[in-house]
Amino acid sequence: MTTAPSTTTDDAPRPPAPAPAKSAWAGLRPLVLRLHFYAGVLVAPFLLVAALTGLLYAASFQAEKIAYDHELTVPVGDRELPVSVQVAAAREAHPEGTVAAVRPSPEPNATTRVMLSGIPGVDPDHTLAVFVDPYTGEVRGALEQYGSTGALPLRTWIDEFHRDLHLGETGRLYSEFAASWLWVIAGGGLVLWFSRRRALRKVRGTSGRRRTLALHGGVGVWAAAGFIFLSATGLTWSTYAGANIGDLRASLGQETPSVSAAAAGEHAGHGSAGATAGDAAHGVGLDKVLAAARAEGLGNPVEIVPPADAKSAYVVQQIQRSWPEKQDSVAVDPATGQVTDVLRFADYPVLAKLTRWGIDLHTGNLFGLVNQIALMVLALALILLILWGYRMWWQRGRGSAFGKPIPRGAWQQVPPYLLVPLLALIAVLGYFVPLLGIPLAVFLAVDIVLGEIAHRRGRRTYAGGTTVR
Repeated sequence: MTTAPSTTTDDAPRPPAPAPAKSAWAGLRPLVLRLHFYAGVLVAPFLLVAALTGLLYAASFQAEKIAYDHELTVPVGDRELPVSVQVAAAREAHPEGTVAAVRPSPEPNATTRVMLSGIPGVDPDHTLAVFVDPYTGEVRGALEQYGSTGALPLRTWIDEFHRDLHLGETGRLYSEFAASWLWVIAGGGLVLWFSRRRALRKVRGTSGRRRTLALHGGVGVWAAAGFIFLSATGLTWSTYAGANIGDLRASLGQETPSVSAAAAGEHAGHGSAGATAGDAAHGVGLDKVLAAARAEGLGNPVEIVPPADAKSAYVVQQIQRSWPEKQDSVAVDPATGQVTDVLRFADYPVLAKLTRWGIDLHTGNLFGLVNQIALMVLALALILLILWGYRMWWQRGRGSAFGKPIPRGAWQQVPPYLLVPLLALIAVLGYFVPLLGIPLAVFLAVDIVLGEIAHRRGRRTYAGGTTVR
């Protein structure tokens, strides 16, 4: 009797192995790559302008000190004149307009600034700063001044060039557009860099497009945190996103507070004979007002703002934007010289403090020269990244006339459980940051239309590189 050989498990036919599950990142990466590529190509010109003008602005602080040394500094004397005498000297030289504010000499070798508003030929949003020697009363010059940091003509011109290209409110859209997309490009590049194999990140021993890519990615990784910070802080005072951020802070009770400038009820309007609202000689006068503020602990630098009307008080506020911030302020009754309200920076809401610190760090004030050098390095890094990015685009073209685009259809590879929340997030961001959301929606619409046209012509190209005819 013959026994049939037994069939072992090893000899049995095996079912085909299931295809390995595609990771979420494998489906998401082409979309991130395509977004980073197109955002870089289309937004880069705006970012390049912002980087170049930002570089100039960071350098303008030191340039301003050199250009206006005569107006800003004086030989140190033995004893300073009363502030009221210094203001009188400024008014004698410039009797036009009204006194908008006074900044007593903050350092032994610095001049006192008397700011005048309503001066013919001076921008209504600016003041004319009259510089007075605090020891002799000599007027050393007068320059147009802008903003709370006291920017003089050179820095003001560069600041406005960086902010709006001297095109007014319409021009501000360029800087908001750049700030809206900078964090997206930086974040996308960061994700793409860390998703690459370590061997592909090396610069040494490489050439051509791979070397350019390694340089672009390496510098971008080190600078990404700075770019994201500049983007976030730049949006806080932009036109549309800034307004939405302000509304959000207001709804959370995190607005920047201000000292009450209302004079004490029974004294309101008293003690102002011979003076008008906005006059530095209103009521008890500048010297007693400054002494009252000093008694409350307000050290230099300070700014004294005269009463706006007969029912208002003087406001004395610290204006130091460098670390540590000095932002305390007091209101002083013009009739009695008594402090009627005190506001400490320590009592600001958390978001108000963070906004103040963020803006001052963004503008190069918070840490002085070190801060300004760091901003210049970031600006130079962004300029290099843009140039390398365009070079990669050119190198990607190989035999074509110019760089090839990243293939279309990347969004189709994103799993639905990621795509739906991603679209919801984009919608929310688009609402709060419209100069991000609107261009992104237009890009997606155009991309879909072009894809459909290519499909109807029988040559749809997907992100994996497959062409369907």
